[in-house]
Amino acid sequence: MTPDEIAAVRGELEEFAAEVFEPFARDGQRWWGQVYLRGLLTDGKRKSVEPMAARLGADGNRQALAHFITTSPWDPSHVRAKLAWKMETAIRPTAAIFDDTGFLKDGTASACVSSQYTGTAGKVTNCQVGVSLHLASDHASAAVDWRLFLPETWDPASPKADSDKTARRSACGIPADVGHVEKWQLALDMLDETRSWGIEVPLAIADAGYGDCAAFRLGLNDRGLNYVVGISTTLSAHLGDAVPVTPAYQGNGRPPVAKYPDKPRSVKELVIAVGRKAARPVSWREGSRPGRGRLGLKRMYSRFVALRIRPAGREIRQATEGPELPECWLLAEWPTTEPEPVQFWLSDLPADFPLTTLVRLAKLRWRIEHDYREMKQALGLAHFEGRTWNGWHHHVTLVSAAHAFCTLQRLATTPKDTAPA
Repeated sequence: MTPDEIAAVRGELEEFAAEVFEPFARDGQRWWGQVYLRGLLTDGKRKSVEPMAARLGADGNRQALAHFITTSPWDPSHVRAKLAWKMETAIRPTAAIFDDTGFLKDGTASACVSSQYTGTAGKVTNCQVGVSLHLASDHASAAVDWRLFLPETWDPASPKADSDKTARRSACGIPADVGHVEKWQLALDMLDETRSWGIEVPLAIADAGYGDCAAFRLGLNDRGLNYVVGISTTLSAHLGDAVPVTPAYQGNGRPPVAKYPDKPRSVKELVIAVGRKAARPVSWREGSRPGRGRLGLKRMYSRFVALRIRPAGREIRQATEGPELPECWLLAEWPTTEPEPVQFWLSDLPADFPLTTLVRLAKLRWRIEHDYREMKQALGLAHFEGRTWNGWHHHVTLVSAAHAFCTLQRLATTPKDTAPA
């Protein structure tokens, strides 16, 4: 926003900040929280402390801002809870979306920085990785919870511990009880935390980095959540109409148990076996290009195959009572221009669930990509230059608040009958 645009919404921003920062123990923290928000919202190439302070004029006390974001003892989870309550009312979320994003780093001193893969760079590189939970509906979304992923090299209890990294834990302020936890488990932990705040959604959405993990899907089942998750082409399954068979007992040893007579096949093989003719055309929302949609934009369209399958694997078998594996939806996108399917999802939604709605939910993950793009390009999500654990969590929480304020501004000026589908 330009300074004039900030001035025009100054009253609304202060009201928003007063509500979201109400958990702060001191008035000074509320003041600097609101100033930091203005710094994030004001146009500028870098959104680290020093350039923001320069743009904030009389309020730009660099030392005070640095202290507030890096060392001031406030709990970001309390602010996130306030933010979640406010955005739940505004967004009316139909799903919680989980994902992670990379924070590229040149040095090695920042908390949890390591050589690791991130989709942000599309390769293994020196970075931090943050896992986030977003409340989402068709028309809006907001990041309401975060975890900084701690690689095994930073965990003294791990056999892969790096002595140089573990020695930096104290300087980075990493709590002694924080160890390496897989990203899918961090996602479930955030789900549990948001539920403790009273936030309930009926559905979880994630990409294949989470969907391929049977423990993640089982964790969602244990919590009573349905899911639509991306999966890789190699996930194995039986067709939905497959039936376990009990071999005849020969009278020696233990009686045989029922099992599927055929080996499971990859989901890619299952879809290719039914053929391109099984794909049905589905349009799920309007995009950004001019077209004939309700908002004057071109509707997004592709072809999809939907099959009932029974995912296989040791973890699924061990978690299943009886010989019959649970039945799920396999959804595959197979555009007319492609020789084979290009994307796959797994869902435990009911067998009579409409295909068009299943596709729309699978594609709803675009909202988290949209959030990351806005927070990184406009609000300085990846610009934090501090090195501490608390500083990182404080910064991403304030960026989430700035993004939420922008979302509320958009919703307030978008007529309900023209909200994006």
